[in-house]
Amino acid sequence: MKPISAWVEGDWIAVIAVVLLGVFLTIGAKIAIQKEPEFAGHPKGLYMLFFAEMWERFSYYGMRALLIFYLTKHWLFADDKANLIYGAYTSLVYITPVLGGYLADRYLGQRKAVLFGGLLLAIGHSLMAVEGSGGQTDPAINVFWGALAFIIVGSGFLKANISVMVGQLYKLTDVRRDGAYTVFYMGINVGAALGTILVGYLGETIGWGYGFGLAGIGMLAGLVVFVLGKPALRGAGEAPRPLAKNTEFALYGVGVASVAVIWALVQYQDVIQTLLIVSGIALLGYVLFQAFKLDKEPRERIFAILFLIALNPIFWGLFEQAGGSMNLFTDRYVDRGGVPASIFQSINPIYIILLAPIFAGLWVTLGKRGAEPSAPAKFGLALLQVGLANLVLVWGAQAVGVAVMTPVLFVFLYYLLATTGELCLSPVGLSAMNRLAPKFMASLIMGAWFYMTAVGNFVAGKIGEATGGHGGEMTKDKFLEIYTLFGWVTIGIGIGVLLLSPLVKRWMHLDTLKDEELGGRAELAENQGAGMFPQGETAPVRPKEA
Repeated sequence: MKPISAWVEGDWIAVIAVVLLGVFLTIGAKIAIQKEPEFAGHPKGLYMLFFAEMWERFSYYGMRALLIFYLTKHWLFADDKANLIYGAYTSLVYITPVLGGYLADRYLGQRKAVLFGGLLLAIGHSLMAVEGSGGQTDPAINVFWGALAFIIVGSGFLKANISVMVGQLYKLTDVRRDGAYTVFYMGINVGAALGTILVGYLGETIGWGYGFGLAGIGMLAGLVVFVLGKPALRGAGEAPRPLAKNTEFALYGVGVASVAVIWALVQYQDVIQTLLIVSGIALLGYVLFQAFKLDKEPRERIFAILFLIALNPIFWGLFEQAGGSMNLFTDRYVDRGGVPASIFQSINPIYIILLAPIFAGLWVTLGKRGAEPSAPAKFGLALLQVGLANLVLVWGAQAVGVAVMTPVLFVFLYYLLATTGELCLSPVGLSAMNRLAPKFMASLIMGAWFYMTAVGNFVAGKIGEATGGHGGEMTKDKFLEIYTLFGWVTIGIGIGVLLLSPLVKRWMHLDTLKDEELGGRAELAENQGAGMFPQGETAPVRPKEA
């Protein structure tokens, strides 16, 4: 472990990250004290959510950059097992928003759910700083499993609900909606870039506890921003009706009890696989059950939602290799000039920060000319790009020779293609879920989006496990073989999606989508006993949301 002075005198990348952190804190303070209801053409509430999510992503992605190394180098898991644990953990992070979204829709409202989730996340990230002596026989590993459990459940209450709150700031037909989600998505990636650099650097060069401890501080900062920014939200995210205190605390008790369940579950990855299959079928059945109660157009919008959601496991199964097998590959087989491997996890969010405004402007420009690709077409393009990313990396490694360290240029090209694919899918998907979902299912649909992302993360763990071959340890040959296979498969699926995109676009019925529809859909939900109350009926007046 290096002394702290080594970091103070050390890497210029970390110094730049600290400077940028200060810049964003200054901008946040300026927006907070401004009296006008909007800033730079958007409601101030968007920027409060931006900064809260930025800090949450700072902690999450900072920890994620270190996790595979923490598993292999500190807890001494084999590569295949470490990849599987990594996939199981990240999948649970994305499956719990189904429960968190449901409780927010029916009882808590999004704001209280986000606040409670943030508290659990702060506890979890702080517990990650408890290292112990290492090795799987160390009793401290149980604290590690507990830390993962707190983070998983906390994410369940926060993830889907903070995304829904963005939509609540705008009318359904507001042309700024896609731009707002792009701004919000940039906040995610600002936090991810800064967290990866600072947390990853501290963890790999000074000590695991320093890196994970900083992640915990970041989460606490996010909570402070969210609490202080409540007035800027103008009533967004409030409970659908007054909630008795004993009921509210009982719901928080359910959340705490869930931590104990997840603590046991995360240690048994085969059980998680079964859970994903069973709960996935149940979730699909419930959404379809609700869809067939609706009229033709809203029903077909649900079909479009399900089509888009079904593509998540394919895309994220490849994309989420970044924190697992790709992280190990970079550490062992890339000529990285002495830069800690975890810092390369910042390439993707930095690309997002640079490219997101370009993509947002591109969609607007194409839209004015009537040439913007539909959401399903953008999903097809995303699959083509992430598949091509795999093939470019494989080609680069083979071109110089498998026995030679792969030039770092191909790592940058890999992340560039994966990132452009992500920009065609993730912010577009968030916006589509919020726009197309019936109001009474808003958070549940967003939870379903994250649920299928969870499936993708577990698929990523299985793909990463395969790179370990039969012996459990990754080899360069096996890595390249697996990446080639899944690269070509994904490109083939992407072509199929492009061919089907005109049909799915018709299902979306964007030409008849109106803000006034929301009241009718909410009323239908109550009359049919859907079990979820339309958001905002007894909350303060605010713009309607999707």
